[in-house]
Amino acid sequence: MDAIHVRNLRLWAHVGVLPNERRDGQWFRLDLSLWLDLGQSAAADDLASSADYSLAIRDLQQLSRSIRCLTIEHFSEQVLNRLEALYGPVPMRVELSKCAAPVPGFSGVVSVERFRHHSSAGADP
Repeated sequence: MDAIHVRNLRLWAHVGVLPNERRDGQWFRLDLSLWLDLGQSAAADDLASSADYSLAIRDLQQLSRSIRCLTIEHFSEQVLNRLEALYGPVPMRVELSKCAAPVPGFSGVVSVERFRHHSSAGADP
């Protein structure tokens, strides 16, 4: 299977367990992959037979502006729902990262990785 990858999409969202995270918002980074057959689009140079990733970027930017929730797990579920609404039940993967988790003494990145419609015979993440 072929794949389209969007990496390092930066999103400002109001997500977090702490009240100030939901009130003030913070940066998240999203990587997403869609596995599908790109042969027809590649041969015909036809966007209509592919997955227009600009639609996902715009839709996910809108989602991030409107969402208010506690967990990045829930945020990632909403991302998967939006991608499925746009592209149908194709194998997909998202990795959603909180760029600056408010944990004293911690300067790393926290992320969740989620899959949908993934099977060993289908996508190869």
